[in-house]
Amino acid sequence: MSLIDSLIKEGWLKVPRIIEAFKKIKRVDFLPEDIKNLAESNTALPIGFGQTISQPLVVAFMIEQSAPQPGDKILDVGSGSGWTTALLAEIVGPKGKVNAIEIIPELKEFGEQNVSKYNFIEKGVVKFICADGSKGYKKEAPFDKILASASAREIPQAWKEQLNIGGRIVTPIGTSIWLFIKKDDEKFDEIEYPGFAFVPLVTKEK
Repeated sequence: MSLIDSLIKEGWLKVPRIIEAFKKIKRVDFLPEDIKNLAESNTALPIGFGQTISQPLVVAFMIEQSAPQPGDKILDVGSGSGWTTALLAEIVGPKGKVNAIEIIPELKEFGEQNVSKYNFIEKGVVKFICADGSKGYKKEAPFDKILASASAREIPQAWKEQLNIGGRIVTPIGTSIWLFIKKDDEKFDEIEYPGFAFVPLVTKEK
């Protein structure tokens, strides 16, 4: 059984548009050469600089929780290999925008090269930024969705401020995935999904 089929069978992938994106955007295109043979494994894999390409079931779960829609503007924090970025770009489509933010310059370049295989950058759907993702990206705010692929100790205030009313933040905090839904400027619904593992979010400590 293929990786995608097993993710569907196990209930990690449910939404047709997201399933189509997973079928089109191949994980193998986002792996370093020496581990491309492991693309179908449902495990996190190293991409250098202490970072990983997340486990496919985790990527599937987080994208499903963020509920991206065609035309959404999304902030992808800790874009790493660019796989999640490209999946989101496929889902939001030509009228959407994904701002991929990565603090490690070499990984920003790696992700950019990988995503460029799908022409999202030249079409203007994806933009890569080398910066501290914990501060969000005020220049392009507000966002409909913010998705982070590394674990923060707490949700950065900047993300809350840079989110549209009705928008969603999906982020690891510790060993849980949290979904925050913005009800108004002060109020968020919060849902915790425990039992996951992530690399820490790299920030520029003051």
